[in-house]
Amino acid sequence: MVQDVVSGAPPPTALAPGFRFHPTDEELVRFYLRRKVCGKPFKFQAVSELDVYKSEPWEVSEHSALKTRDLEWYFFSPVDRKYGNGSRLNRATGKGYWKATGKDRSVCHKGVTTGMKKTLVFHGGRAPEGKRTNWVMHEYRLCDSELESAGVAQV
Repeated sequence: MVQDVVSGAPPPTALAPGFRFHPTDEELVRFYLRRKVCGKPFKFQAVSELDVYKSEPWEVSEHSALKTRDLEWYFFSPVDRKYGNGSRLNRATGKGYWKATGKDRSVCHKGVTTGMKKTLVFHGGRAPEGKRTNWVMHEYRLCDSELESAGVAQV
């Protein structure tokens, strides 16, 4: 897609100098992820869609909705099951895999858990001989009883 820039004005997805997009975990879950799952529109497209598990970590920045110098990028990404009817997720890319580290952490709003945050580290190569890298990803998922009772389930 070609984008017109008029008189040197920043493209619509660029933030003005001094502004940063650094949402809290609660904002990511309650506003962005929940709106996406419910099919509600966004006033400003800050998070793009990308299958991060089909991309190498050093390639994802070019797909970011926000063009900044920050070294953090935000994406909505589908999850791929390792086995058709299983619960294990396939987090392998062409040149490595994302390995979960530590325990999942709750994301709460007013004392109620509305989501979970998982930290993953990229390992180059194939398991179990993969080499740990400095690439880190935080994966969020909803666990909101309101959404489940409304029939909106995250797959």
